[in-house]
Amino acid sequence: MDPQVELISECFIKPSNIEGKEQVLHRTPWDLCLLNGHYIQKGLLFRKTPLSDDQESSIPGFLERLKHSLSVTLAHFYPLAGRLATQTRENPHLYEVYIDCSNSPGAKFVHSKLNLSVSDILSPAYVPSIVQHFFDHYKAVNHDGHTLSLLTVQVTELTDGIFIGFSSNHCVADGTSYWHFINTLSEVFEKKIDSEAAKISRPPVLESWFPDGQGPFYNLPFTHHDQFINRYERPELKERIFHFSVASLARIKARANADCKNRGITVSSLQALSALFWRCVIRARGLPQNHISICKTSVNIRSRLEPALPQNYFGNGIQTTGAVTTAGELLENDLGWAAMLLTEAISKHDDKAIREGLKSWMQNPVIYQFQRLVDPGLVMFGSSPRFDMYGNEFGLGKAVAVLSGHDNKFDGKGTLYPGNRGGGSIDVDLCLLPHSMSALERDAEFLDALNFS
Repeated sequence: MDPQVELISECFIKPSNIEGKEQVLHRTPWDLCLLNGHYIQKGLLFRKTPLSDDQESSIPGFLERLKHSLSVTLAHFYPLAGRLATQTRENPHLYEVYIDCSNSPGAKFVHSKLNLSVSDILSPAYVPSIVQHFFDHYKAVNHDGHTLSLLTVQVTELTDGIFIGFSSNHCVADGTSYWHFINTLSEVFEKKIDSEAAKISRPPVLESWFPDGQGPFYNLPFTHHDQFINRYERPELKERIFHFSVASLARIKARANADCKNRGITVSSLQALSALFWRCVIRARGLPQNHISICKTSVNIRSRLEPALPQNYFGNGIQTTGAVTTAGELLENDLGWAAMLLTEAISKHDDKAIREGLKSWMQNPVIYQFQRLVDPGLVMFGSSPRFDMYGNEFGLGKAVAVLSGHDNKFDGKGTLYPGNRGGGSIDVDLCLLPHSMSALERDAEFLDALNFS
């Protein structure tokens, strides 16, 4: 029998102080459209350091210090300690989902154990399924935040390591805000900040942004959540993390830009890498030439709005954009051509496009459905290698890996991390159907790029 994650204890942590804070927090279209999506689940794997006789350096001491740091940090990021709530009315119609910060036990804290080593987690070619249980809210959708915590911190002890997993409701925070919170928690822990009155380096901006003349709340065209909640059960997938060194990325970028030499466009390393995956995954799937193929990516709109939102804006500040072609055109053309399509799509996602997207949503509110994303022609990227993931040490030194949970994954989903090697390297956590993953691992273009790493 395979080892199981053993629950040791769980409790709830409240902010150290939210006196005078607003207790009802309205949600924006970027938040509400994710009600049927999954929690963000990312975490850091550390090797255990030798424990001293100092009580604070023991596992119980570490857990107590982390709980205290969480309470202090939540005083700044207090929406994460709340719960979702819905207000309804028949005449005139009202259906509003918001964050209630007064009727909640707080964020959840879990301590668990597993009789496996760091090597047992990292050595297999594919990410072991046991990693999915290093996170709370397995298969939960964001709407479940009415009864589940909006944030859970789960510490899992391995035989020679510690994994700290964070599950955050996506209606409360996007990746930028998620890692902003974790960065601050690490800062509070490392500096032993004992009070919410002490200064943190990057205070979050909690006031929600609404388009001119809109808000502060949205009346959704529903009478019950069954009208927009549809729990997607994904098929069996293979999940593998591919590592790309700085030298390999430079080579991929140079190749793409050489292809674009006469096209008057320059592509970045990330766009070239995304284009490489797009081409190779579509080839691995063996689609008909006329099958529509889309490569999507999340775009941080904070700096794209005019005027720009603060970079420390806490909430969802993302939209998706992407390039569209056919499987035949994608593979008949070169890498630079695919990277050019992505570059153009991203560059066109400006203030005007953002506001038009919001206007369209407000005229016809749509709650995203996972099953509509699943298509053999789709490759989609989430997260970002620009997030500061490895700067979070919690007194344990640099993490040896970033890993994610079960949720927000489907056939063709790639999750982008900064590479553990540093220096601008990138890791890509890719999920594919088993036969597609096997074909990708034999693809000559992909192997040429991968083997150079």
